[in-house]
Amino acid sequence: MDAGSLESLLKTRGSFSETFLSNIARQILKGLSYLHTQRIVHRDIKPANILVNKKMEVKIADFGCSKIMCRMLDTCDMFIGTRAYMSPERYDPSAYGGNYNGYAGDIWSLGLTIAELFLGYYPLLPPGEKSDWITLMCAIYSGEPLSLPETSMSPEFRDFIGCCLHKDFTKRWTVSQLLSHPFVSQDLAL
Repeated sequence: MDAGSLESLLKTRGSFSETFLSNIARQILKGLSYLHTQRIVHRDIKPANILVNKKMEVKIADFGCSKIMCRMLDTCDMFIGTRAYMSPERYDPSAYGGNYNGYAGDIWSLGLTIAELFLGYYPLLPPGEKSDWITLMCAIYSGEPLSLPETSMSPEFRDFIGCCLHKDFTKRWTVSQLLSHPFVSQDLAL
């Protein structure tokens, strides 16, 4: 993966176009589809863990936080992964029946990752703001839903991000639903 990670590309580029992100999101979703059908949750999807080559082909990396689920509806019970990309239910599993759904958690992380690549900065905090753990947790768990710029994106892109970032994980779209979403199902030219 000779182009590095999406995080390193973001540092040099500043942000990415919707067309580029449509292709990247589709590839990540295909990778997650494979993992999820193998009953593996990644639990640490973020720009640093998505590698690309010069052809802009994607590979999901760093499986140090992943878990093989025994059953499709198995739950995860460890507070593991990168805090900034953890889903709301991971901060308060007791509010969601004592555990969280790792599959839905991967979708939350994907949505944050794609939004960050579009905006050029972590989307749940003001640009450039470094925060402590409590501020970050509050932004994810009890903060307002992500507010994206009104005019700078297509309705399909805005809807795709919304489908990934429902605070209630039972309303988040699954990988298979997202693969059929117009934002990623269209074959946009790079």
